[in-house]
Amino acid sequence: MEALGPEGVYEDRGRLYTVSACPGRRVYGERLLNSGGTEYREWDPHRSKLAAYIAVGGRDIPLSRGSGVLYLGASSGTTPSHVADIVRDGRVVCVEFAPRMFRELVRNCEGRSNMMPVLGDATKPSEYSMFAEGVTVVYQDVAQKRQADIACDNMDFYNAEWGMVAVKARSEDVTAPPERIFDEAESRIRERGYRIVDARGLGQYEKDHEMIVFRRQRGCPGRATPWPSAGTSS
Repeated sequence: MEALGPEGVYEDRGRLYTVSACPGRRVYGERLLNSGGTEYREWDPHRSKLAAYIAVGGRDIPLSRGSGVLYLGASSGTTPSHVADIVRDGRVVCVEFAPRMFRELVRNCEGRSNMMPVLGDATKPSEYSMFAEGVTVVYQDVAQKRQADIACDNMDFYNAEWGMVAVKARSEDVTAPPERIFDEAESRIRERGYRIVDARGLGQYEKDHEMIVFRRQRGCPGRATPWPSAGTSS
């Protein structure tokens, strides 16, 4: 098992893995592999845009063991569960709007003390502010219009240091060339005062998608409140 550049992500024979924070449990039927007494969960890039970003060579992932992550558009929890594996001493606040998907998300958060499911609207950051104190990273995977602004609105509200947004071109405009949509999203992020660290298409894994990684400009104030360790009260 080889450690990749992103902390907590591993590769073996061309497959991606994270160390399972909840051994013996699967979230979406993923393969479990035991190596050296450690259980790893296979991370399928066809099922996760973040895994797809890594699979196409993306390495600028601002996640570490103690990160506080606000995950917008958590769906049933497939990618958030792998993020929770990586930030095992931090916490992942999983915001989902659709009640049906939220019920699945709640089930998949069971047994994972650092995953918090929240039924909420990603366009209204104040709705879940009582759960998201200390956010250091905003990850946005909401397939609707104004994707860049939704990410930046949450970055601004929580004064987060880092942001990642998986831009789905067809959710912005089904008639426009995807490249134009991506350029507009990148321009909007810069207009909002953030610096883009990486932007790349997700290739064969997610058609007409681009992952944008960005951060607060140097000199802008960041949130000073530390993220509480999993299992402690905030």
